[in-house]
Amino acid sequence: MANTFDVIILGGGPGGYVCAIRASQLGLSVAVVEKEQLGGVCVNIGCIPTKALLHSAYLATELKHAADFGITTGDVKTDYGVAMKRSRRVSEQNSKGVEFLMKKHKVTVLKGTGTLKPGKKVMVQAQAGTQELSASKAVVIATGSRPKDIPAIGLVFNGKTIFSSTEALFLEKAPAAMAVVGAGAVGCEFADIFSAFGTKVTLLEALPRLLPVEDAECSDVLAKAFKKRGIAAHAGAKIEKASATDKGVHLTFESGGKKETVEVDCVLVAAGRAANTENLGLEAVGIALEKGFIKVDGKLQTNVAGYYAIGDVAGPPLLAHKGSREGMVAAEAIAGQQTHPIDYTNVPGATYCHPEVASVGYTEEKCKELKLEYVVGRFPFSANGRARTAGETDGFVKIIRGKQYGEILGAHIIGAHATELIHELVVARANEYTVEEVELAIHAHPTLSEAVSEAALDAMGRVVHI
Repeated sequence: MANTFDVIILGGGPGGYVCAIRASQLGLSVAVVEKEQLGGVCVNIGCIPTKALLHSAYLATELKHAADFGITTGDVKTDYGVAMKRSRRVSEQNSKGVEFLMKKHKVTVLKGTGTLKPGKKVMVQAQAGTQELSASKAVVIATGSRPKDIPAIGLVFNGKTIFSSTEALFLEKAPAAMAVVGAGAVGCEFADIFSAFGTKVTLLEALPRLLPVEDAECSDVLAKAFKKRGIAAHAGAKIEKASATDKGVHLTFESGGKKETVEVDCVLVAAGRAANTENLGLEAVGIALEKGFIKVDGKLQTNVAGYYAIGDVAGPPLLAHKGSREGMVAAEAIAGQQTHPIDYTNVPGATYCHPEVASVGYTEEKCKELKLEYVVGRFPFSANGRARTAGETDGFVKIIRGKQYGEILGAHIIGAHATELIHELVVARANEYTVEEVELAIHAHPTLSEAVSEAALDAMGRVVHI
Protein backbone atom coordinates (compact mmCIF):
# COMPACT_ATOMS: atom_id res chain seq x y z
CA MET A 1 0.00 0.00 0.00
CA ALA A 2 1.21 3.50 -0.82
CA ASN A 3 2.20 5.63 2.16
CA THR A 4 1.78 8.99 0.44
CA PHE A 5 -1.60 10.58 -0.31
CA ASP A 6 -2.76 14.05 -1.27
CA VAL A 7 -5.03 14.18 1.79
CA ILE A 8 -5.06 12.20 5.05
CA ILE A 9 -8.17 12.45 7.22
CA LEU A 10 -8.27 11.46 10.90
CA GLY A 11 -11.80 10.26 11.57
CA GLY A 12 -14.45 8.66 9.39
CA GLY A 13 -17.55 10.35 10.79
CA PRO A 14 -19.98 12.63 8.91
CA GLY A 15 -17.30 15.29 8.59
CA GLY A 16 -14.41 13.01 7.68
CA TYR A 17 -16.08 10.67 5.22
CA VAL A 18 -17.84 13.51 3.38
CA CYS A 19 -14.53 15.36 3.15
CA ALA A 20 -12.95 12.19 1.73
CA ILE A 21 -15.66 11.80 -0.93
CA ARG A 22 -15.47 15.43 -2.00
CA ALA A 23 -11.67 15.38 -2.16
CA SER A 24 -11.82 12.22 -4.29
CA GLN A 25 -14.37 13.85 -6.60
CA LEU A 26 -11.85 16.65 -7.08
CA GLY A 27 -9.16 14.21 -8.20
CA LEU A 28 -7.19 13.90 -4.96
CA SER A 29 -5.89 10.66 -3.49
CA VAL A 30 -7.31 10.21 0.02
CA ALA A 31 -6.71 8.07 3.10
CA VAL A 32 -9.06 7.93 6.10
CA VAL A 33 -7.79 6.73 9.47
CA GLU A 34 -10.60 5.45 11.71
CA LYS A 35 -10.18 3.50 14.96
CA GLU A 36 -13.83 2.42 15.28
CA GLN A 37 -16.55 1.93 12.66
CA LEU A 38 -16.98 4.20 9.65
CA GLY A 39 -19.78 6.70 10.11
CA GLY A 40 -18.53 7.97 13.46
CA VAL A 41 -20.71 8.80 16.44
CA CYS A 42 -23.64 9.89 14.25
CA VAL A 43 -24.08 6.61 12.41
CA ASN A 44 -23.02 4.20 15.14
CA ILE A 45 -23.87 5.66 18.56
CA GLY A 46 -25.66 8.94 17.87
CA CYS A 47 -28.10 10.35 15.34
CA ILE A 48 -29.09 7.21 13.46
CA PRO A 49 -29.75 4.67 16.26
CA THR A 50 -31.40 7.37 18.37
CA LYS A 51 -33.80 8.28 15.59
CA ALA A 52 -34.61 4.59 15.07
CA LEU A 53 -35.53 4.36 18.76
CA LEU A 54 -37.52 7.58 18.56
CA HIS A 55 -39.57 6.13 15.72
CA SER A 56 -40.31 3.09 17.89
CA ALA A 57 -41.29 5.45 20.71
CA TYR A 58 -43.55 7.39 18.33
CA LEU A 59 -45.33 4.21 17.24
CA ALA A 60 -45.77 3.06 20.84
CA THR A 61 -47.36 6.38 21.76
CA GLU A 62 -49.57 6.50 18.66
CA LEU A 63 -50.87 2.98 19.18
CA LYS A 64 -52.18 3.96 22.60
CA HIS A 65 -54.57 6.30 20.76
CA ALA A 66 -55.38 3.95 17.86
CA ALA A 67 -59.01 3.58 18.99
CA ASP A 68 -59.57 7.27 18.21
CA PHE A 69 -58.82 6.43 14.57
CA GLY A 70 -61.13 3.41 14.44
CA ILE A 71 -58.41 0.81 15.07
CA THR A 72 -58.61 -1.67 17.95
CA THR A 73 -55.28 -3.17 18.97
CA GLY A 74 -55.75 -4.51 22.49
CA ASP A 75 -53.10 -3.90 25.11
CA VAL A 76 -49.96 -2.29 23.71
CA LYS A 77 -46.80 -3.90 25.03
CA THR A 78 -43.34 -2.47 24.51
CA ASP A 79 -39.91 -4.13 24.54
CA TYR A 80 -36.94 -1.80 24.55
CA GLY A 81 -34.56 -4.67 23.84
CA VAL A 82 -36.27 -5.45 20.54
CA ALA A 83 -36.32 -1.78 19.55
CA MET A 84 -32.65 -1.49 20.53
CA LYS A 85 -31.68 -4.44 18.34
CA ARG A 86 -33.55 -2.94 15.41
CA SER A 87 -31.71 0.36 15.94
CA ARG A 88 -28.39 -1.53 15.86
CA ARG A 89 -29.34 -3.14 12.54
CA VAL A 90 -30.16 0.27 11.09
CA SER A 91 -26.80 1.64 12.29
CA GLU A 92 -24.87 -1.30 10.87
CA GLN A 93 -26.61 -0.85 7.53
CA ASN A 94 -25.62 2.82 7.44
CA SER A 95 -22.02 2.06 8.45
CA LYS A 96 -21.77 -0.51 5.66
CA GLY A 97 -23.15 2.15 3.34
CA VAL A 98 -20.23 4.41 4.24
CA GLU A 99 -17.83 1.51 3.58
CA PHE A 100 -19.37 1.14 0.13
CA LEU A 101 -18.97 4.87 -0.55
CA MET A 102 -15.28 4.72 0.42
CA LYS A 103 -14.70 1.89 -2.06
CA LYS A 104 -16.75 3.60 -4.75
CA HIS A 105 -14.63 6.74 -4.48
CA LYS A 106 -11.36 4.81 -4.15
CA VAL A 107 -10.64 6.14 -0.67
CA THR A 108 -8.09 4.11 1.30
CA VAL A 109 -9.37 3.29 4.80
CA LEU A 110 -6.94 2.35 7.58
CA LYS A 111 -8.24 0.91 10.84
CA GLY A 112 -6.15 2.37 13.64
CA THR A 113 -5.26 5.41 15.69
CA GLY A 114 -3.58 8.38 14.03
CA THR A 115 -1.03 10.73 15.61
CA LEU A 116 -0.01 13.96 13.90
CA LYS A 117 3.61 14.67 13.07
CA PRO A 118 5.22 17.84 11.66
CA GLY A 119 5.54 18.02 7.88
CA LYS A 120 2.00 16.77 7.18
CA LYS A 121 2.75 13.26 8.42
CA VAL A 122 0.53 10.88 10.39
CA MET A 123 1.70 7.90 12.41
CA VAL A 124 -0.94 5.16 12.32
CA GLN A 125 -1.01 2.58 15.10
CA ALA A 126 -2.99 -0.51 14.12
CA GLN A 127 -3.16 -4.12 15.27
CA ALA A 128 -0.85 -5.13 12.46
CA GLY A 129 1.77 -2.59 13.55
CA THR A 130 2.75 1.03 12.96
CA GLN A 131 3.19 2.88 9.70
CA GLU A 132 3.86 6.48 8.76
CA LEU A 133 1.74 8.23 6.15
CA SER A 134 2.61 11.45 4.35
CA ALA A 135 0.21 14.00 2.85
CA SER A 136 1.35 16.05 -0.11
CA LYS A 137 -1.41 18.64 0.35
CA ALA A 138 -3.15 18.45 3.74
CA VAL A 139 -4.07 16.58 6.89
CA VAL A 140 -7.67 16.97 8.07
CA ILE A 141 -8.58 16.42 11.73
CA ALA A 142 -12.13 15.11 12.10
CA THR A 143 -11.95 13.27 15.41
CA GLY A 144 -15.32 14.39 16.76
CA SER A 145 -16.41 14.67 20.38
CA ARG A 146 -17.52 12.59 23.36
CA PRO A 147 -20.07 12.99 26.21
CA LYS A 148 -18.99 14.79 29.38
CA ASP A 149 -19.75 13.64 32.91
CA ILE A 150 -20.05 15.93 35.97
CA PRO A 151 -17.57 14.76 38.65
CA ALA A 152 -18.18 17.81 40.88
CA ILE A 153 -21.61 16.48 41.93
CA GLY A 154 -20.84 12.77 41.74
CA LEU A 155 -22.11 12.09 38.23
CA VAL A 156 -19.12 10.10 37.02
CA PHE A 157 -19.69 7.57 34.24
CA ASN A 158 -19.54 3.98 35.48
CA GLY A 159 -21.35 2.33 32.58
CA LYS A 160 -24.00 0.77 34.84
CA THR A 161 -25.96 3.27 36.90
CA ILE A 162 -24.46 6.51 35.57
CA PHE A 163 -23.89 6.62 31.85
CA SER A 164 -24.11 8.62 28.64
CA SER A 165 -26.34 8.25 25.60
CA THR A 166 -23.86 5.71 24.23
CA GLU A 167 -24.59 3.13 26.93
CA ALA A 168 -28.31 3.96 26.80
CA LEU A 169 -28.36 2.77 23.18
CA PHE A 170 -27.29 -0.73 24.23
CA LEU A 171 -29.60 -1.37 27.20
CA GLU A 172 -31.43 -4.69 26.97
CA LYS A 173 -34.53 -3.33 28.70
CA ALA A 174 -36.00 -0.03 29.80
CA PRO A 175 -35.32 0.75 33.48
CA ALA A 176 -38.23 1.31 35.86
CA ALA A 177 -37.00 4.78 36.82
CA MET A 178 -34.39 7.03 35.21
CA ALA A 179 -33.14 10.57 35.66
CA VAL A 180 -31.92 12.43 32.59
CA VAL A 181 -29.54 15.29 33.39
CA GLY A 182 -29.55 17.95 30.70
CA ALA A 183 -32.60 18.94 28.65
CA GLY A 184 -30.88 19.84 25.41
CA ALA A 185 -31.61 17.87 22.24
CA VAL A 186 -30.02 14.63 23.50
CA GLY A 187 -31.67 14.77 26.91
CA CYS A 188 -35.13 15.54 25.55
CA GLU A 189 -34.89 12.80 22.93
CA PHE A 190 -33.93 10.12 25.45
CA ALA A 191 -36.56 11.30 27.93
CA ASP A 192 -39.09 10.83 25.11
CA ILE A 193 -37.78 7.36 24.22
CA PHE A 194 -37.68 5.87 27.69
CA SER A 195 -40.99 7.39 28.73
CA ALA A 196 -42.65 5.72 25.73
CA PHE A 197 -41.15 2.39 26.84
CA GLY A 198 -42.63 2.65 30.33
CA THR A 199 -39.79 4.25 32.28
CA LYS A 200 -40.65 6.82 34.93
CA VAL A 201 -38.47 9.70 33.71
CA THR A 202 -37.23 12.68 35.71
CA LEU A 203 -35.68 15.32 33.43
CA LEU A 204 -33.38 17.89 35.07
CA GLU A 205 -32.10 21.06 33.41
CA ALA A 206 -29.93 23.67 35.14
CA LEU A 207 -31.00 26.51 32.82
CA PRO A 208 -34.46 28.13 33.08
CA ARG A 209 -36.18 26.03 30.39
CA LEU A 210 -36.06 22.84 28.35
CA LEU A 211 -34.11 23.14 25.08
CA PRO A 212 -32.46 26.34 26.34
CA VAL A 213 -30.92 27.27 22.97
CA GLU A 214 -34.33 27.16 21.26
CA ASP A 215 -37.18 29.65 21.12
CA ALA A 216 -38.77 30.18 24.54
CA GLU A 217 -42.31 29.57 23.24
CA CYS A 218 -41.22 26.25 21.74
CA SER A 219 -39.75 25.27 25.10
CA ASP A 220 -43.06 26.04 26.81
CA VAL A 221 -45.04 23.87 24.38
CA LEU A 222 -42.58 20.99 24.82
CA ALA A 223 -42.70 21.25 28.60
CA LYS A 224 -46.50 20.99 28.52
CA ALA A 225 -46.39 18.02 26.14
CA PHE A 226 -43.88 16.21 28.36
CA LYS A 227 -45.97 16.89 31.46
CA LYS A 228 -49.04 15.48 29.71
CA ARG A 229 -47.08 12.29 29.00
CA GLY A 230 -45.95 11.93 32.61
CA ILE A 231 -42.35 13.11 32.24
CA ALA A 232 -41.35 15.02 35.39
CA ALA A 233 -39.39 17.91 33.87
CA HIS A 234 -37.61 20.36 36.19
CA ALA A 235 -36.04 23.44 34.59
CA GLY A 236 -33.82 25.68 36.69
CA ALA A 237 -32.82 22.61 38.70
CA LYS A 238 -29.57 22.66 40.64
CA ILE A 239 -28.27 19.17 41.39
CA GLU A 240 -26.50 19.19 44.74
CA LYS A 241 -25.34 15.60 44.97
CA ALA A 242 -25.60 12.22 43.28
CA SER A 243 -24.84 9.06 45.22
CA ALA A 244 -24.49 5.86 43.20
CA THR A 245 -24.83 2.33 44.54
CA ASP A 246 -24.96 -1.05 42.81
CA LYS A 247 -28.74 -0.80 42.80
CA GLY A 248 -29.29 2.77 41.67
CA VAL A 249 -28.70 6.46 42.22
CA HIS A 250 -29.94 8.89 44.87
CA LEU A 251 -30.21 12.46 43.53
CA THR A 252 -30.68 15.61 45.57
CA PHE A 253 -31.60 18.78 43.71
CA GLU A 254 -33.20 22.17 44.21
CA SER A 255 -36.01 23.29 41.91
CA GLY A 256 -38.41 26.20 42.26
CA GLY A 257 -36.98 27.08 45.66
CA LYS A 258 -37.65 23.58 47.03
CA LYS A 259 -35.17 20.85 47.78
CA GLU A 260 -36.17 17.49 46.30
CA THR A 261 -34.79 13.97 46.20
CA VAL A 262 -35.36 11.19 43.74
CA GLU A 263 -34.33 7.53 43.71
CA VAL A 264 -33.75 6.08 40.25
CA ASP A 265 -32.28 2.94 38.76
CA CYS A 266 -29.90 4.96 36.64
CA VAL A 267 -28.91 8.43 35.46
CA LEU A 268 -28.32 9.36 31.83
CA VAL A 269 -25.99 12.38 31.70
CA ALA A 270 -26.63 14.56 28.63
CA ALA A 271 -24.93 17.74 29.79
CA GLY A 272 -22.63 18.49 26.90
CA ARG A 273 -19.73 17.10 24.89
CA ALA A 274 -15.95 17.54 24.84
CA ALA A 275 -13.83 17.66 21.69
CA ASN A 276 -11.50 14.71 21.07
CA THR A 277 -8.23 16.65 20.97
CA GLU A 278 -6.12 14.55 23.34
CA ASN A 279 -3.24 12.34 22.16
CA LEU A 280 -3.45 13.61 18.59
CA GLY A 281 -0.03 15.25 18.53
CA LEU A 282 -1.44 18.78 18.32
CA GLU A 283 1.33 20.16 20.55
CA ALA A 284 4.08 18.58 18.47
CA VAL A 285 2.70 20.22 15.33
CA GLY A 286 1.88 23.51 17.07
CA ILE A 287 -1.86 23.50 16.40
CA ALA A 288 -3.73 25.98 18.62
CA LEU A 289 -6.86 25.36 20.67
CA GLU A 290 -9.53 27.88 21.66
CA LYS A 291 -12.01 27.05 24.42
CA GLY A 292 -11.20 23.34 24.07
CA PHE A 293 -11.70 23.22 20.29
CA ILE A 294 -9.22 23.46 17.41
CA LYS A 295 -9.05 27.02 16.12
CA VAL A 296 -9.73 27.31 12.38
CA ASP A 297 -10.21 30.02 9.77
CA GLY A 298 -13.03 30.46 7.26
CA LYS A 299 -11.65 27.64 5.11
CA LEU A 300 -11.24 25.32 8.11
CA GLN A 301 -7.43 25.58 8.15
CA THR A 302 -5.73 25.64 11.54
CA ASN A 303 -2.97 28.08 12.50
CA VAL A 304 -0.48 25.63 10.95
CA ALA A 305 -0.49 25.56 7.14
CA GLY A 306 -1.58 22.24 5.65
CA TYR A 307 -3.55 21.12 8.73
CA TYR A 308 -7.34 21.48 8.75
CA ALA A 309 -10.04 20.65 11.32
CA ILE A 310 -13.74 20.00 10.73
CA GLY A 311 -16.84 18.90 12.63
CA ASP A 312 -17.22 18.81 16.41
CA VAL A 313 -13.47 19.08 17.05
CA ALA A 314 -13.52 22.48 15.27
CA GLY A 315 -16.18 23.93 17.56
CA PRO A 316 -19.92 24.53 17.81
CA PRO A 317 -22.54 23.95 16.72
CA LEU A 318 -21.80 20.27 17.36
CA LEU A 319 -24.06 18.95 14.61
CA ALA A 320 -23.45 16.24 12.03
CA HIS A 321 -24.74 18.31 9.12
CA LYS A 322 -22.49 21.21 10.07
CA GLY A 323 -19.52 18.83 10.07
CA SER A 324 -20.46 17.46 6.66
CA ARG A 325 -20.63 20.93 5.15
CA GLU A 326 -17.26 21.78 6.69
CA GLY A 327 -15.87 18.58 5.15
CA MET A 328 -16.94 19.75 1.70
CA VAL A 329 -15.52 23.24 2.17
CA ALA A 330 -12.20 21.91 3.51
CA ALA A 331 -11.84 19.50 0.58
CA GLU A 332 -12.54 22.26 -1.94
CA ALA A 333 -10.08 24.61 -0.23
CA ILE A 334 -7.37 21.92 -0.23
CA ALA A 335 -7.99 21.26 -3.93
CA GLY A 336 -7.60 24.96 -4.71
CA GLN A 337 -11.26 25.45 -5.58
CA GLN A 338 -13.27 28.60 -4.90
CA THR A 339 -15.35 27.74 -1.82
CA HIS A 340 -18.68 29.13 -0.71
CA PRO A 341 -18.27 30.43 2.86
CA ILE A 342 -20.35 28.67 5.50
CA ASP A 343 -23.07 30.83 7.02
CA TYR A 344 -23.09 29.57 10.59
CA THR A 345 -26.24 31.61 11.31
CA ASN A 346 -28.11 29.43 8.82
CA VAL A 347 -27.31 25.98 10.24
CA PRO A 348 -30.66 24.43 11.22
CA GLY A 349 -31.19 22.91 14.64
CA ALA A 350 -33.35 19.81 14.99
CA THR A 351 -34.63 17.91 18.01
CA TYR A 352 -36.53 14.72 17.22
CA CYS A 353 -38.57 14.22 20.39
CA HIS A 354 -42.36 14.42 20.12
CA PRO A 355 -43.40 17.06 19.32
CA GLU A 356 -40.34 17.77 17.18
CA VAL A 357 -38.54 21.10 17.44
CA ALA A 358 -36.60 22.78 14.63
CA SER A 359 -35.15 26.22 14.08
CA VAL A 360 -32.88 28.38 11.98
CA GLY A 361 -31.48 31.87 12.47
CA TYR A 362 -32.14 34.15 15.40
CA THR A 363 -34.50 33.74 18.34
CA GLU A 364 -36.50 36.71 19.58
CA GLU A 365 -34.06 36.99 22.48
CA LYS A 366 -31.15 37.30 20.05
CA CYS A 367 -33.01 39.88 17.95
CA LYS A 368 -33.55 41.99 21.08
CA GLU A 369 -29.91 41.58 22.06
CA LEU A 370 -28.86 42.79 18.59
CA LYS A 371 -31.42 45.63 18.78
CA LEU A 372 -33.11 44.52 15.56
CA GLU A 373 -36.59 45.75 14.68
CA TYR A 374 -38.80 42.78 13.89
CA VAL A 375 -42.34 41.46 13.57
CA VAL A 376 -43.38 37.94 14.59
CA GLY A 377 -45.76 35.81 12.54
CA ARG A 378 -47.26 32.66 14.09
CA PHE A 379 -49.61 29.96 12.96
CA PRO A 380 -50.80 27.10 15.22
CA PHE A 381 -51.06 23.55 13.93
CA SER A 382 -54.42 23.37 15.70
CA ALA A 383 -55.74 25.52 12.80
CA ASN A 384 -54.05 23.44 10.09
CA GLY A 385 -56.24 20.94 8.22
CA ARG A 386 -53.54 18.28 7.70
CA ALA A 387 -52.49 18.41 11.36
CA ARG A 388 -56.11 17.90 12.40
CA THR A 389 -56.53 14.88 10.12
CA ALA A 390 -53.46 13.28 11.72
CA GLY A 391 -54.45 14.22 15.24
CA GLU A 392 -51.15 16.06 15.67
CA THR A 393 -52.21 19.58 16.53
CA ASP A 394 -49.62 20.52 19.16
CA GLY A 395 -47.27 23.35 18.27
CA PHE A 396 -46.89 26.14 15.75
CA VAL A 397 -44.74 27.77 13.08
CA LYS A 398 -43.12 31.07 14.05
CA ILE A 399 -41.32 33.39 11.61
CA ILE A 400 -39.37 36.45 12.72
CA ARG A 401 -39.51 39.09 9.98
CA GLY A 402 -37.24 42.11 9.70
CA LYS A 403 -39.54 45.10 10.06
CA GLN A 404 -37.98 47.29 7.33
CA TYR A 405 -36.98 44.87 4.57
CA GLY A 406 -38.98 41.70 5.30
CA GLU A 407 -35.93 39.44 5.62
CA ILE A 408 -36.29 36.18 7.57
CA LEU A 409 -34.34 36.82 10.77
CA GLY A 410 -35.30 33.47 12.24
CA ALA A 411 -37.81 30.64 12.08
CA HIS A 412 -38.97 28.25 14.79
CA ILE A 413 -41.25 25.23 14.46
CA ILE A 414 -42.58 22.84 17.08
CA GLY A 415 -44.91 20.07 16.00
CA ALA A 416 -45.19 16.99 13.82
CA HIS A 417 -42.43 16.77 11.20
CA ALA A 418 -40.92 20.09 12.26
CA THR A 419 -37.45 18.80 11.38
CA GLU A 420 -38.56 18.35 7.77
CA LEU A 421 -40.61 21.55 7.49
CA ILE A 422 -37.76 23.84 8.61
CA HIS A 423 -35.82 23.39 5.38
CA GLU A 424 -38.14 25.55 3.30
CA LEU A 425 -37.04 28.42 5.53
CA VAL A 426 -33.39 27.36 5.53
CA VAL A 427 -33.39 27.50 1.71
CA ALA A 428 -35.23 30.83 1.82
CA ARG A 429 -32.64 32.36 4.15
CA ALA A 430 -29.73 30.90 2.15
CA ASN A 431 -31.06 32.65 -0.95
CA GLU A 432 -32.03 35.84 0.89
CA TYR A 433 -35.73 35.50 0.14
CA THR A 434 -38.04 37.81 2.04
CA VAL A 435 -41.06 36.64 4.00
CA GLU A 436 -43.19 38.03 1.16
CA GLU A 437 -41.42 35.81 -1.37
CA VAL A 438 -41.97 32.72 0.78
CA GLU A 439 -45.66 33.45 0.89
CA LEU A 440 -45.81 33.93 -2.91
CA ALA A 441 -45.02 30.23 -3.33
CA ILE A 442 -48.31 28.33 -3.49
CA HIS A 443 -48.40 25.62 -0.82
CA ALA A 444 -50.42 22.49 -1.53
CA HIS A 445 -53.58 21.90 0.48
CA PRO A 446 -53.95 20.17 2.82
CA THR A 447 -50.33 20.02 4.04
CA LEU A 448 -48.46 20.88 7.21
CA SER A 449 -46.33 23.24 5.13
CA GLU A 450 -49.34 25.54 4.76
CA ALA A 451 -48.60 26.58 8.33
CA VAL A 452 -45.34 28.10 7.05
CA SER A 453 -47.23 30.12 4.45
CA GLU A 454 -49.78 31.25 7.02
CA ALA A 455 -47.05 32.25 9.51
CA ALA A 456 -45.51 34.32 6.72
CA LEU A 457 -48.88 35.97 6.11
CA ASP A 458 -49.24 36.64 9.82
CA ALA A 459 -45.83 38.35 9.86
CA MET A 460 -47.25 40.69 7.21
CA GLY A 461 -50.52 41.22 9.08
CA ARG A 462 -52.58 39.22 6.58
CA VAL A 463 -53.15 35.79 8.16
CA VAL A 464 -56.20 34.05 6.69
CA HIS A 465 -57.13 30.97 8.70
CA ILE A 466 -57.09 32.25 12.27
